[in-house]
Amino acid sequence: MSKTMDRRQFLKVSALGLVSAALSGPGGVNTSRAFAFGPLANQHSFSDYKALVCVFLFGGNDSFNNVVPSSNAEYNVYAQSRQNLAIPQGVLLPVNPITPDGATYGFHPTMTEMRDLFESGHLAVIANVGPLIEPVTKESYEARSAALPPQLFSHNDQQQQWQAANQVGELKKTGWAGRTADLLASANSNRDLSMNITTFGHNVWQVGDVTIPYSVGTQGAVTLTGLFGGSNRQIRRRQAFEFLLNKKHEHVFEEEYARIQSRGMGLADSINTALASLPALSTVFPASNLASQLQMVARLIGVRNDLGVSRQVFFVGTGGYDTHDDQEQRQPVLLQTLSQALAAFYSALSELGVGSSVTTFTMSDFGRTLTSNGDGTDHAWGGHQFVMGDAVAGRDIYGTMPSLAIGGPDDTRGGRIIPTTAVDQYGATLGRWFGVTESELDQVFPNLANFPARDLGFL
Repeated sequence: MSKTMDRRQFLKVSALGLVSAALSGPGGVNTSRAFAFGPLANQHSFSDYKALVCVFLFGGNDSFNNVVPSSNAEYNVYAQSRQNLAIPQGVLLPVNPITPDGATYGFHPTMTEMRDLFESGHLAVIANVGPLIEPVTKESYEARSAALPPQLFSHNDQQQQWQAANQVGELKKTGWAGRTADLLASANSNRDLSMNITTFGHNVWQVGDVTIPYSVGTQGAVTLTGLFGGSNRQIRRRQAFEFLLNKKHEHVFEEEYARIQSRGMGLADSINTALASLPALSTVFPASNLASQLQMVARLIGVRNDLGVSRQVFFVGTGGYDTHDDQEQRQPVLLQTLSQALAAFYSALSELGVGSSVTTFTMSDFGRTLTSNGDGTDHAWGGHQFVMGDAVAGRDIYGTMPSLAIGGPDDTRGGRIIPTTAVDQYGATLGRWFGVTESELDQVFPNLANFPARDLGFL
């Protein structure tokens, strides 16, 4: 909390947090918004529209089976390390990166749509990304001479690390999307609607010092069924509730609760009214929860002008990637679902005419071990990520592909690969495209100055 925040401002934030936690989500009135007290420290005005869409793969995606070396020498190393989990060389979907590195590659056979997006230049691979405080080599890792993120290989800690980009010895309560929204808040004329919108509930990534993500469902803004609707009973209930809210309240918490509830109900009305006015998309989305979330994101982007926004950040989540067991059966379904959902989302954005204005990217807890535990893989560190959109310099692999040899130069032990690209570098490249200035990038990504490349070049 800022030292200059007075008691009343503190009570506003406290009330907002309590009410939002209690009432946002299924069955509740979502009251979240972005607050900025007093003059904004950073004034931004953009003449264009841009959105970032994060697809978080919860559980830790085994991405070394997503992008696989297909050239004989490299494939043989991969197959020896992966054992029974190796994808057969002959079924890999070949890709042709613009920048050769001496090897050839293929995508998992169920990722047909993502392979096609890659080959058409609308998808890029970011190789071996992970949380880092500073560059780490195998030697510095073993000697413990490099600063390391806390609690490596832990789900909760590494989800936090990915979303917050912590410095060593620090546990941030804000995420890098939240800090970005704090800085760019003045860009949106609608100050009631948060720049950050989630279809997957609470996440650290979108929380800032003054930004709180707004939660929506796959059908729109979440509302109380008893207060929203056209029946006589619903109308009378809402009138009674609004009468109570509009009464004079003596206590500051009562006053703030009533004000936030009123604004939240009005905001839900405006969002759902805007969505209802949008013509139905001709793009057909597959029947999956991930696809439904992305369809809602597309619809919200479609009513961006009605909502008065020029910058938006969306968080979409899907689980099941913790493949300790049954990986050979589970992973193909997970990857096919991801591939089909992303392809439908890309098609919808093209239909809306915003293909170059929206950049979609993946994050996950961590990569997984190269070695098999017999039926699956265990928690590891570095892994590949994907970035999609017309602004993306696609059909290429950015960063450095690691050695996949067990005991090799990138293996800490047991096939846990040291990242060669930091989350801060990955996020900073996205943030710069989004409109964050060079000096602001260091506020958003506290470890960025420790790395030689501030821009990975994929945007």
